[in-house]
Amino acid sequence: MPFEPSAVGARAFARREWGPLYNAVRSGLDERRWKAVPMTITAVCLTAVFQLVQNQSWGYEPVQAIGSVRAEYPLWVALLRTPLSLFVPALDLPVWGALAQILLVFGIAEICLGRLRALVIAYTSTLAGTLYARIAIALGPDNPLGLPAADARIVDTGPSAAVVGLAVYVGYRYRAWLTMNLVIAAMVIEIFIKNNLAGKEHLAAIAAVLVVCAVTALRGRRRERAGQRGPDSRGVSLGAPRGDASRAASPEASLPGADDPSLPGADDPSLPGPDDPSLPGPDDPSLPGADDPSPARAGTPSPEAETAGTRSGAPPTRS
Repeated sequence: MPFEPSAVGARAFARREWGPLYNAVRSGLDERRWKAVPMTITAVCLTAVFQLVQNQSWGYEPVQAIGSVRAEYPLWVALLRTPLSLFVPALDLPVWGALAQILLVFGIAEICLGRLRALVIAYTSTLAGTLYARIAIALGPDNPLGLPAADARIVDTGPSAAVVGLAVYVGYRYRAWLTMNLVIAAMVIEIFIKNNLAGKEHLAAIAAVLVVCAVTALRGRRRERAGQRGPDSRGVSLGAPRGDASRAASPEASLPGADDPSLPGADDPSLPGPDDPSLPGPDDPSLPGADDPSPARAGTPSPEAETAGTRSGAPPTRS
């Protein structure tokens, strides 16, 4: 079939791009079901509640007072409102889009990264957008990275910056390079289509997450190098040659070898030969014979030792 190679290649690419991510999400949901994403469920519920309340005549001002962040506010006020600003959706966008993004991206990130790391990445992205707005307004519209002063009265992006940052970081951690680059490309195209504060805050969030990715990669390489040079379980440097490590760990390392020059050789003239007259022969009367009663056989206690053991109450030992 002419389309079979392309189909096989597409399946191989899909397994390589999304296979590890899919397996991680599936195993997490199989083990714990909805208990695997409590943070995501809470975020979806909070966003839905804030959207419902701020569209009421009596609820807009309270929601803005606790979760609205603008660059014209003092920094300490913006930092205090940042935790809840993550769940206040934009009024000019459909809320179902924000809820779907939070459910999908937050859920995948919570399962794959862990609750704490996902929350840190989400708030890092949001804070990057918030701080960028202040810096860009201070730079002014004449700077390529600057913004007009009127943008200081615009509300920050809300959950969208966190969604973008989490998508980029998950793509990096699970080597979904195409997905990661598509997210970045989409945010760049957004700037050309609609050059507003939200689009530039998205790019600021991406820049912050890319810095986190670079730091993570650098720390991983340093750990690998330290592991290669660090001591192993025997206290010997892993960078040392194998022979040196084994000799240093062996208790026989201090014993001389057969080729040690300090040991006398077989032809050393200082050693007596087999026909040396100073050595006793086999019929020398000074040597004890096999029937000599004086030496004790190996492992047999002498009569004196047996008598002493009997008097002391201890049984005689025999090996």
